Amino acid sequence: MLMTVALFLQSAVGGVLLGGIYGLLAMGLSLSWGLLKLVNLSHFALAFLGAYLTYQLGTIYGVPAYLSALIIAPLFFALGVALHSVFVRFKVKEFASLLVTFGVTILIESLIQWIWSADFLRYETPYAQTTIRLGPIFVPVLDLSAFVCAGVLAGAAWYALNKTMLGKALRAAAHDAPVASAFGINSTRVSYILAGLCSATAGIAGVFIALIGTLAPSQIEAWIGVVFAVAIIGGLGSPIGALGAGMLIGVAESLTMSVVNPAWAPLVAFSVLIVILLRKPVI
Repeated sequence: MLMTVALFLQSAVGGVLLGGIYGLLAMGLSLSWGLLKLVNLSHFALAFLGAYLTYQLGTIYGVPAYLSALIIAPLFFALGVALHSVFVRFKVKEFASLLVTFGVTILIESLIQWIWSADFLRYETPYAQTTIRLGPIFVPVLDLSAFVCAGVLAGAAWYALNKTMLGKALRAAAHDAPVASAFGINSTRVSYILAGLCSATAGIAGVFIALIGTLAPSQIEAWIGVVFAVAIIGGLGSPIGALGAGMLIGVAESLTMSVVNPAWAPLVAFSVLIVILLRKPVI
């Protein structure tokens, strides 16, 4: 189909904003995989648990979304620390972590179905349809908020990893834990902090998933493939890379839906991933 300039711009902007959600979700996974050497499949289930908690707090108790985020972030930090304590206690390695967190994902998905059912739910807010008009382009306020949040968190994570003592300790421990320990770095302690922060980002991503999308437990699996691809394309352990890859995939998917066929959109992330891995097979 022919694409007008307005449609192209609208699709590109929509893709960039969608990439903010992808990047926000991939950020914690990328840091966990790249620095902790743990493939945390439950990251996605935690995000949806955060989304359902946001829905519950907003629809039942009338808690605004920003307050929900302030509640969920520390709660999920604690959940991340608790889950990581299992990895540390049983010395779970990279491949085993994939299996363990897959089990945690099934557990969380079952818990969500038990509490909220498998029906589709929608968190209605007064500003759900609010947009900002920029010429022929309409920018949804909620999508823009998610993108800004993703950018702030990516920038903060980059600064923390590269400019603070804690971040340098994390990178040193990830590179060579025995040598880092010899220099007085408590690798276990810093790994707990990072695991908690990764889970907190999942919870914050869940807040925006609740605000922007429709909720159903079955959607957890639908996000896994795309976000895995985003994390790998952006470079493991790189928060800025995760956001950049999220925008790349988001724009590619959005343009594919507008120009070709929406059914082809899920193939975009994996096609880009295959091309990247063929050119640079080492993750």
